[in-house]
Amino acid sequence: MHEQIQIDTEYITLGQLIKLLNFLESGGMVKTFLQEEGALVNGHLEQRRGRKLYPKDVVEIQGIGSYIVIKED
Repeated sequence: MHEQIQIDTEYITLGQLIKLLNFLESGGMVKTFLQEEGALVNGHLEQRRGRKLYPKDVVEIQGIGSYIVIKED
């Protein structure tokens, strides 16, 4: 089961989502993490922190968890 990440905007970037999860302390650490490890977005490896995530996108971060973006109504 995916943990829900609720947004109230059209999209959120992958870097912003990772910062929301609070497992890295700074934007620089997010950038390095994505360059070295990456994350799966809808099953595809993604290393760009600016990757836009829209409602129903699924993000999997190895060792951290699986998340689905939902839009607040």
